Amino acid sequence: MNRRTLIAAVVLVGVGMVLGILLMSHLGAGAAPRALQAQQRSQLGAPNPPIAQPSELVRQLNRAFVDVANAVLPSVVGIRVYQRGSESPSRFFEFFGPFRRFFEDEERGSPEAPPPPREVQGAGVIITEDGYIVTNNHVVERVKEEDLRVVLHDGKELRAKIIGRDPLTDLALLKVDAKGLKPAYFGNVEDIQVGEWVIAVGNPLGLRSSVTAGIISATGRGGLGLQRDSYGVENFIQTDAPINPGNSGGGLFTLSGALIGINTAIATTTGFYQGYGFAIPIDIVRAVVEDLIEDGKIDRGYIGVQIQPVDDVMAKALGLDSPRGAAVARVLKGGAAEQAGIKVGDVILALDGTPVRSPNHLQALVAMRRAGQKVRLTIWRDGKTIEKVVTLRPRDQDTTAARAEAGSEEESSEGKPAVDLERLGLAVAPLSPEKREQLEIDSGIEVTRVKAYSPAWEQGLRRGDVITHVGNTPVKSVAEFRRLLGQRKPGDAVLLRVLSVAPNGEVIERLVAIELPS
Repeated sequence: MNRRTLIAAVVLVGVGMVLGILLMSHLGAGAAPRALQAQQRSQLGAPNPPIAQPSELVRQLNRAFVDVANAVLPSVVGIRVYQRGSESPSRFFEFFGPFRRFFEDEERGSPEAPPPPREVQGAGVIITEDGYIVTNNHVVERVKEEDLRVVLHDGKELRAKIIGRDPLTDLALLKVDAKGLKPAYFGNVEDIQVGEWVIAVGNPLGLRSSVTAGIISATGRGGLGLQRDSYGVENFIQTDAPINPGNSGGGLFTLSGALIGINTAIATTTGFYQGYGFAIPIDIVRAVVEDLIEDGKIDRGYIGVQIQPVDDVMAKALGLDSPRGAAVARVLKGGAAEQAGIKVGDVILALDGTPVRSPNHLQALVAMRRAGQKVRLTIWRDGKTIEKVVTLRPRDQDTTAARAEAGSEEESSEGKPAVDLERLGLAVAPLSPEKREQLEIDSGIEVTRVKAYSPAWEQGLRRGDVITHVGNTPVKSVAEFRRLLGQRKPGDAVLLRVLSVAPNGEVIERLVAIELPS
């Protein structure tokens, strides 16, 4: 090898080494970011959960909710109501409408085109294997059967027939042509407790088969004014399980999967859930659907009285040791109560041995009984307890409506010789002939003025009311009214019988207890 060849070989080796170093440097520069990226991807999230193993109690509670949801979901159905644009909305549509409009497209075609059909969703609960379904009356009232569909949990859609409705309890019974359905298990309302966990199942805002959870907040809740009829039954289970439009008619279940109520209403200022939901207790549901399945109508019995709560002052006036029961404010002429000897001022303490907690509780107890049944009432009268047996009668609209024959406008009290009763905070005057005729009464005095926040005001007396009795003594004149009050001493509670005329012309009779101030 000559000198020139040796030098060329050394140069080639050197060039090769330099190129190799440059190539390795380039490859290493690209591999490093990829290795870093791979390392970063593998580190996403913590390597272990913060709590390696939840407590056994938590796992059991989670398992309970999962199990009950899986168990009851097949028993709850969706109810779709298709409303044609030309028809007026039902109460349910009015409640749901504003939220529904939020999703509608603004462009609907030409102004001449009829409004498109509206679809509203509620819920129902399967109660028999062969297709009977209970829901709310307000979901299906004024709805044509051809516009009604039931959607099962598996998505199958069926036509439904309306078997019957009961507006007084807000329940309705539907029937679909199907077999092998999974009915809900009926629980016992006496077993539920305030504070108990429950789940509500329905279609809130059209979200089918939704499950929400909460507790039972209260039982026997009434006086909500949800029923338009004075004989409407309000004895709800209150829950904080979220209930929204579309939950109506769905089920309220215990964690054992027992159906204890049908969701029906919420207390809200916005139209949507604010923490207060209400369900119709299962004992009322059972009584109503049994009637509807058997007869297609409700054969409910009535005592034939108008009742009201007993407060502290009334309990004092009647000699009761505590406010309880339901006070009889009116006995309907020719009704079952009149025949049994029940009187105005009686307090119904128990029905068939079950203590009566409130007027709505008494209504619920009676609502589960049929016309013709006998009930035993425990009554407080004149400082002692007596018993009366009443044979319940069907409701007679002519008797129970109790509407005035005259016009609904109240008589003006201007120009009457009013007598001021500062002790009570009201003024009274003789009854005009027109008022006598309107109310069909022979005696009484009219309230012409009530001072705001006075004893009379606080107990609900208002201008235009008519006082007919002090205790059991009829009031024939203003002078006699003053004399009867004068027989009482300061601190005594006085029980008044009062007539009022509602805006719709209905005559309302009630008891007003006032404690005489010093």
